[in-house]
Amino acid sequence: MLTSVLCIASLVTLLDAHISIKKERFEPLSDDIISYINQHAFGAVEAMSDRTCIQSRGRQSVELSAVDLMSCCSDCGFGCEGGFPGRAWDYWVEEGIVTGSSKENHTGCQPYPFPKCEHHAKGKYPACGEKMYKAPRCKQTCQKSYKIPYAQDKHRGKLSYNVADDVLSIQKEIMKYGPVEAAFNVYEDFLNYKSGIYKHLTGEPVGGHAIRIIGWGVEKKTPYWLVANSWNEDWGENGYFKILRGHNECEIESYVIAGRAN
Repeated sequence: MLTSVLCIASLVTLLDAHISIKKERFEPLSDDIISYINQHAFGAVEAMSDRTCIQSRGRQSVELSAVDLMSCCSDCGFGCEGGFPGRAWDYWVEEGIVTGSSKENHTGCQPYPFPKCEHHAKGKYPACGEKMYKAPRCKQTCQKSYKIPYAQDKHRGKLSYNVADDVLSIQKEIMKYGPVEAAFNVYEDFLNYKSGIYKHLTGEPVGGHAIRIIGWGVEKKTPYWLVANSWNEDWGENGYFKILRGHNECEIESYVIAGRAN
């Protein structure tokens, strides 16, 4: 998630056009269900937070609450069991989302209530396991230590929209406004990604997944998207991965969503 320093630095980096910031049901990915637990909520609020910071030129450095989105947006999906990324962006515009953080940081109006866990690889956190948590009940209050009332803590978007499914349109969107949320098809060989540019080669499909595309580049003459995942910092390249750009790899260029901050 962005910090003020990274947000301000990104405004300069955007000019380079390579990186903006660094800091499931299996159907055709239109407004379909992304059911990799609640990753649609993380992909959405992280991109919204980044865009709020970038579009305010660093004046608003906020971390929006994934739990506020997944528990209070009744038509965004199925709580912890996945949802519709497009509706999450509409909800940001229509109702707004309060601030939050991880359970470990415990800051903002509504921090995430569940601890970090390892999704697909062995690491420093406990394994997530097969248990599907029940989504918390929608609470229109902030934690006691947070002094701003819930209604006053809402941050809203100005508009939400789908980005055209071609490389240049996605690049222009990132360049001008910041990271975008995208959904792609996940296969078994992606789960153990370590580094380099991912291209699906082996394994069965395991579902869909929502992430943030934050930039792009070229490595050994191969174009790639730079993507922020939500499987902790010990997965992939410090929580990020690169995926082949320009060939709609795993349909990552088919369903891209964004919005403008107020």
